[in-house]
Amino acid sequence: MLKEEKVFWKNGALTGEGLYCPGTEKSGVVICHPHPLMGGSMHNNVVETLQEVFAGDGYATLRFNFRGVGGSTGSYDEGRGEKTDIVSACGFLKSQGVGEITLAGYSFGAWVACRLLAGGDYNEGDVVLISPPDKYFDFDWEMKSSAVKLIICGDSDMFCDAAAMRARAYGLGAKFVMIEATDHFYGGRERLLAECLKGYLDEKKA
Repeated sequence: MLKEEKVFWKNGALTGEGLYCPGTEKSGVVICHPHPLMGGSMHNNVVETLQEVFAGDGYATLRFNFRGVGGSTGSYDEGRGEKTDIVSACGFLKSQGVGEITLAGYSFGAWVACRLLAGGDYNEGDVVLISPPDKYFDFDWEMKSSAVKLIICGDSDMFCDAAAMRARAYGLGAKFVMIEATDHFYGGRERLLAECLKGYLDEKKA
């Protein structure tokens, strides 16, 4: 498997920071991390699991820091500017020759991804949501988008209502996977999460 390298790009007047790994296919994934004010960054166990699984399937991967985190300049913007951060990260992948882009968001990253969809500002490929924190943030589930293809959460998630998420997935036409004995943080459950993601990618190729 190819190795990640640290990269920087222009994000309007700001600078974005990420870890980029080229792929063996023309597909790529942009991976969005959990809440910046709660220690979230691209160096997170779930983010790293997403990167490893997609890279293992040949995708180019870009996990990045939202504004104000690590080497990404700017400051927390309550999900507004963070939408621009995602768009700029997608732009970086395109600059590397990536054609089809998947967006994968975990927790806060899933919320910002959904805000992007609700505003009609995302016109790339599939969207994967890991533990959307619907008990913490308001989500606009009336978004007119068929981009969401997979939602994963744990049955003991304190920020994500698994039963409600199953219904949301059904309404969006997305696949839903609930992992038993798993909370919001997936500590010690990374292997199970990876298996769910691999299953989704295998189904896409079938």
